[in-house]
This record gives sequence, structure tokens and C-alpha cells, in this order.
Amino acid sequence: MAAVIKDLAQVNADLQEQKERVENVDFKMITFSLAGKDYGVDIMNVKEIAKADKFTFVPNAASFVRGVYNLRGDIIPIIDLRKFFHLPTDKKSDGQENMLILRIHDGVYGTIVDKIDKVVGINSENIQPPHPIFGDINIKYINGVVEKDGDLFVILEVIRIFSQKEEEKSKQGAAVVAGGQYIAPPSAQQTDYEKRAAAESAAGFIKESLAAIKHFTFSNLNATWFTRRCSEWGSSRSGEDAQLRSVSDADEFLESFFSPGTGAFWDDNYIDRVEKALPEMPSNTINAWNIGCGKGYETFTFACILKKRYPKARIKIWANDSDIMAISQAASMVFDLEEVPEYCRAFMLNTKNGYTFNQEIKDAVVFEYHDVLNGNSLPDLDIILARDVLSFFTDSEQEKIVSEFEEKLKSHGVVILGKNEELTGAVWQNASSDPVSIFYNS
Repeated sequence: MAAVIKDLAQVNADLQEQKERVENVDFKMITFSLAGKDYGVDIMNVKEIAKADKFTFVPNAASFVRGVYNLRGDIIPIIDLRKFFHLPTDKKSDGQENMLILRIHDGVYGTIVDKIDKVVGINSENIQPPHPIFGDINIKYINGVVEKDGDLFVILEVIRIFSQKEEEKSKQGAAVVAGGQYIAPPSAQQTDYEKRAAAESAAGFIKESLAAIKHFTFSNLNATWFTRRCSEWGSSRSGEDAQLRSVSDADEFLESFFSPGTGAFWDDNYIDRVEKALPEMPSNTINAWNIGCGKGYETFTFACILKKRYPKARIKIWANDSDIMAISQAASMVFDLEEVPEYCRAFMLNTKNGYTFNQEIKDAVVFEYHDVLNGNSLPDLDIILARDVLSFFTDSEQEKIVSEFEEKLKSHGVVILGKNEELTGAVWQNASSDPVSIFYNS
């Protein structure tokens, strides 16, 4: 009997010790599933969780590399763990992929998994050594296995997945390595194809960053300038320096995009070029539409040009902007004479509050709050002025606006775009003369 009591006491002691060990949580992990099995990763390596459906393709990358992703301005590589471990893929009906964003040493990487579950706390003493029976993946990538509330979790050694072998570190420009394979294989002597592919990949980063930071959309409208600018940008920077990480980076990249006099009066040289580029008009009534007029500097300048170019015509300009504060002030603005181009001064009056445009110019302009994506009741138009505006709409919005141009513009009417924008298609005839970009509706 004494022996039995002793054995029971030992059992109770063992149970108590096990309970205390279990309750002592010193390891937390984010749990997730791959191909129906449960996995975990040390929470200290997890930066955040995310969902995404658009990744930029990386040429010559391993099959498990989904691409790269713009994470709030940081371009990070994305690894599909299902493909990395040769597991079946769970197709998402909405196209959104579940991602664990991992921080490994000084790098940030994205990993795609089937489903992200929860945070689980355990005692590290309960982690058992890895064994092939516990998973369908290579044992060298398993840190251990642990049971919690009846569920068995395979804990991944993510640092090893993203580690670099010493011999690979010695290769010049080595990028990210996963499982011993380069995500973006560098080469000291790249082929022309590889160079083009690398440039296209870099351009993809820039496109995504500009869209996220400045709402600037790469399209046929600005493709010529964008390609040239990417080349210039890349030649003066390398690696991560070529990425657009902030508003100031994006502003610097777009610096050469804008036309002369953006947001201000046009200078006399540009005014002269615009006047000479305008064609003869068959009608004595000229209707124009100025999109994105802001505070009216551009509109007043253009009204003066039209008055000089067509002195006998009745001029009417509908000037629209979605900035209600700017548009509400435009009609009543006064100026210092020194800030007004010489070309426009003949149309100004000196009042007690400062210089303002005369009644002839004011009568020619109608300032209205309007979102260009909504319909309007404008008459048929002779001229549309939309400098540096369309590129800041999405592809579908650009198509909608250009279709409206075609609908509202008279035959042989004129569209004036920004100096680095162009209309494509059989409808449009290019009559550009840098820095003025003019297209006729044929």
C-alpha cells in the first residue's frame, strides 16, 4: 500500500510539474494553415499580417517567388510557401492572398499561406524535436512540433528559409535568397534581355509607388515620358535608391513631367508657342473647356491668348475644378502687376485692391465647381485644355474622360494636354510642338 501511495504521490507531482510547465508561456507563435495542416512561426519574426492580390512579376525568379509587393512604399519580395514546399494551392475566390509579413534580420519579406488563424502561447519546453512524420515539408525547415489544446502545430524555422549561404553572400549584388535560391539572380554580365527585364521590374515598383503616393497612373497617355524618366532615374541611382519611398521621392521623380507654368501664369515664351499652335477657327463663337483650372491662373492666361488669336470671335471658357476652395476664389482674384506676364497686361485694370482682369476677360470665363468624372451639359466644344490632369486619374477614368472629349469636341477641334502627355488612336492627329502638346480631332 505504501508503494502505491508513493506512486500516486509521484504521479500527482509529475502532473503538477507538467501543469506549471504548461502554464508558463514563454513562446508565442502566429498559427496558419498550408494544405490543411497547422503551422506556426515565432511571433517575434512577424511584422504584420496582410491581404493582397496584385504582385509585380520578377523575371528569372524561382517558381515559388510570386513577385514583389509595394508595402506602403517599401518594395518587398513575396514567397508562396505552398509552392516553396511543393504543396497544393488553395484557390481564393476573391483573388486575395493571405500574407504573413516577416522581419528576418534587417530584411522584410512576404509569405503567402492558405489561412492565418490566431496567436498561440506555449511553453518552449513542450516543443518536440522535428520528425518527418509531422509534416510534408523538408525537416531542415522545421524548428519543432508542439501540441496545444488537441491541435498539433509544426513550427517553421523561417530564418533558415530566408538565410543566405556564405558562398552566395560573396556574389556581387546578391539579393534575397530563399532555400538557397535567388529571388532576383544578379549577374555581373547581364544579357540585354536581363537588363530590360530588370529595368521593367524597377519600373513596376515606380508605377506602384506613384499610384499609391501621388495617384499618378502610368498609361499610353504618358508612356513615352515615363519610360525615358525611368531610364534617367535608374542611371543616377542603384538598388534601393531607385525606389520611391516618400512623397519627396515621388515629387522629385515627377519634377520633369509638368508643363511650364503649372499652377501659375504661363510665361511669355510658352504663351507665344500656344498662340502659334492654335489653328484657324471656322466659327465666330469659340467654346472652350478648361479642366483642372485651380485658382484660375491658367484660365486667365488662356482667355487672353484666345482674345488675341481670335479678336473677332465670341469667347466662352468653362473652367472646372473639384477643389471648391480654389474655384470659389478664382473669379475675384487680384494680382500684383509684376506677377502677370507682359502678354496679359493689356487686359488688366488697376483697382484700389490691386490689378484684376477687365470685364471682357471676366465675361469670357465661367468658373464652376465640377468633377470631370460626372456628366455636364456643355455645348459642342472647339478647344479642350487639360494640361497635366489626365495622368492623375486611373486607366478606366482616363478612358472615360477621353471618350467624353471625342463626344463633345467638334470635328477638327483641339485638345491641349501637358507637354508629356499624348492621345493615341486613329481619332487623334498629333500636332505637337514641344513644349506644347496639341491634338486635333479628325
